[in-house]
Amino acid sequence: MVFSISNSLLQVTVTSVLETLSQIFTAGVAITAIALLMYSSGFNLKDKLARTFVIVMAALALMFTTETIANISNSPELIQLWLQIRWAAMAMLPAATFHFSDALLTITGWPSRGRRTWMVRIFYFIALVWIALIPAGITVGSLAPQESPMPYLLRTDATRFFDLYYLLVNGLSFYNLGRAVRRSNTTTTRRRLMYLCVGTIAPAVISILFLLHGSQLFYRNPDFFWILNLIGSIITVVSLMAMAYVVSFFGFNWTDRAIKSRLFRWLMRGPFVAVVTLGMTTVVRRYGELYGNPYSPYVPVVMIATIMLLEYVITLVAPAMEKALFFGADREDLSLIRNLEERMLTEKDLDQFLEIITASICDQLQVPGAFIAVLEGNTVRYIIHAGDRHVLDHLPVSDELIQKIHHSPEEAREIYHLDSFGLIPLEYQLDEQGQYRLFGICGFPLEADQEFEPEQLNAVHLLAERATLALKDRALQVQVLESLSTLQPEVDYIQELIASASYNQRGLYRNGAPHVPPEFVDWVKDALSHYWGGPKLTNSSLLELKVVQAESESHDGSRTNALRALLKQAIEQTRPEGERKYTSDWILYNILDLKFIQGEKVREVARKLSVSEADLYRKQRVALESVAQNLMKMEAEAASADVKPTPETQMDQDQ
Repeated sequence: MVFSISNSLLQVTVTSVLETLSQIFTAGVAITAIALLMYSSGFNLKDKLARTFVIVMAALALMFTTETIANISNSPELIQLWLQIRWAAMAMLPAATFHFSDALLTITGWPSRGRRTWMVRIFYFIALVWIALIPAGITVGSLAPQESPMPYLLRTDATRFFDLYYLLVNGLSFYNLGRAVRRSNTTTTRRRLMYLCVGTIAPAVISILFLLHGSQLFYRNPDFFWILNLIGSIITVVSLMAMAYVVSFFGFNWTDRAIKSRLFRWLMRGPFVAVVTLGMTTVVRRYGELYGNPYSPYVPVVMIATIMLLEYVITLVAPAMEKALFFGADREDLSLIRNLEERMLTEKDLDQFLEIITASICDQLQVPGAFIAVLEGNTVRYIIHAGDRHVLDHLPVSDELIQKIHHSPEEAREIYHLDSFGLIPLEYQLDEQGQYRLFGICGFPLEADQEFEPEQLNAVHLLAERATLALKDRALQVQVLESLSTLQPEVDYIQELIASASYNQRGLYRNGAPHVPPEFVDWVKDALSHYWGGPKLTNSSLLELKVVQAESESHDGSRTNALRALLKQAIEQTRPEGERKYTSDWILYNILDLKFIQGEKVREVARKLSVSEADLYRKQRVALESVAQNLMKMEAEAASADVKPTPETQMDQDQ
């Protein structure tokens, strides 16, 4: 008898532990889904796959959030309401998943010919019908009087048809995902698409468990139910992270390591900290309930301690983990770049250091003031001073002085006595042949008969050397930054090609300029909107382009007419070969010609092209970007033609 009682208590304890763990992990799925939904809001939502991923993630976040709230609610009315919302989100999930699979097939080079597009619309309409029938008790019934082993809604005759709808639409989605995987050619692409396929299938399959709530199997074996729910939650969390990782390649033009690193940091500081904190506070609260205290005063203490401890550990461990997991063979190069970022000597840092140098010179020599003139080429860019500002009233630095320093012998490059000032050239030897570069001039008041101790002069020379070193390092860093700025458009273009060609190799062959700034497209749009005359054309920033200035010679010096002709030429470059048609391959040219050249209204253009006005505006943006790219190519050609050969080069060419 005693053995029977203790065995019963053990069973209850195991069940309660499994139930608590299952509820914590279900809440963890909800937290992760919400976090990834927030993360995906930063994607390029112009991308179709990114938009559909947001819809899928929103449905999953709503499903697991409402289930978590229903599990902790006490009011039957609230439980029923939250479960009904759970069913509504579940009704929307198959349509969103099919929409997602359609977008993936389109990106991999298998666009819809209309059939899949109509199927997406039909499935969304059916989902809305199922949702509308939930409050009427048709899709699913009212709250069951008995938990099995958690609250659920009673099934109706229509629920069986919902089960078929759920399985059928998800089956079609899985078929499309499989087709997308088979179309991949590279190993990396195939691996990522496999992640995406499994990540999409897993939540949909695991959600079938929700359809089985109330079955006799789970009623008789609650431990089995909680174990399945726990395993399903863990798999779902991993699947959501895999989906977010792969879709990031479509939402951002980042490298693989950058995407992994940013996603890792977001998950560690967001969902991971939140789930662990929730788990710790839940355990403390449940432990307090065993002793008759439903609210333990240790709950807020444990919550704060857990958050602070995890944030501290993540701050210490995360950088090392990122380097080990994501950087690989590129670790040394990337570490060098990060060190450059952390140790970059900015202009403000340089000014502070030079101000310290001038103040130290004043202290060493006991002079009323000192200055450092920072040079750019052979001119003074700005002056840093310390002490009495009136020292700068009779500043001796001039172009003649700079030229004199450049041509002075090496032994005279220490201290110049000029106009009651002592001047020290801040120059650095660039090579072994004695080539120097003058970065600045350091000066201080110096009377004709004034002498300093050798220790003072040595200290001043040391300070001057350090100022020279700082100026030299800043100049080198500026060169690096300028080089990076020059490379950035090309790097962005390469990343765009990698992102598009990874899943559809035709992306490698697309035409276009490496990078078209958004403001340049806006200038083109404004100029075309006043193509036949108006302030947006006559005052356009495009008039300053070299190609416009060159073309104006053929239009009696009129830049406005030259710009109008160049815009017309850029539009004609978008025209397909052959006779004009009103088909899809002519749509960009037709939009530009009908709307801007012929000046027809938007409604009339949309009617002629058989598109909606909203679709017309979307395609118009693409057409304007094409014109902007063509105009930038013309400008690049004009800039290269504007470079004239030197007399020496011309003589070589003549010979």
